[in-house]
Amino acid sequence: MKIKEYMKKNVVSIPVKTTIGEAAAVIVEKHVGILPVVDEQGKPIGVVRLSDLLALEMPDFIHLVADFDFVHDFGAVETTRPAPKLLTKPVTSLMQPVMTIEEDSGLLRAYAIMLQNKINDLPVTTATGELVGIVSLVDIGAAILSMWSRSK
Repeated sequence: MKIKEYMKKNVVSIPVKTTIGEAAAVIVEKHVGILPVVDEQGKPIGVVRLSDLLALEMPDFIHLVADFDFVHDFGAVETTRPAPKLLTKPVTSLMQPVMTIEEDSGLLRAYAIMLQNKINDLPVTTATGELVGIVSLVDIGAAILSMWSRSK
């Protein structure tokens, strides 16, 4: 079972010159949780995840409290937004290193990489490094579980 059989092929990516605000707008418009940042050759050089952008919204005290069961909402902090100047910074200031998998790799290899790195989406590349897809934990899980009914 190869990744290329189960990946999403309509990949939404952003160029390296994109701003943080523009990246946020793409996530909202395309309803995706990960944006590979690509160079001029279409090769991924980093990723921006929804969680990276949402982290800009979280108040600093979030790291000081271990349990939030007693908190219904964060009150006035709920309406704050990142400073406009921050949103004009290049996405490269926020992006994470990219981890990819080649399209001919097996599903369990991709799943192992995701588990080890605690990620839910993995950009898929050709052997030459060009971005051709995204595979999610759900894509992999559904593919593996679909084989269970065939093995009876």
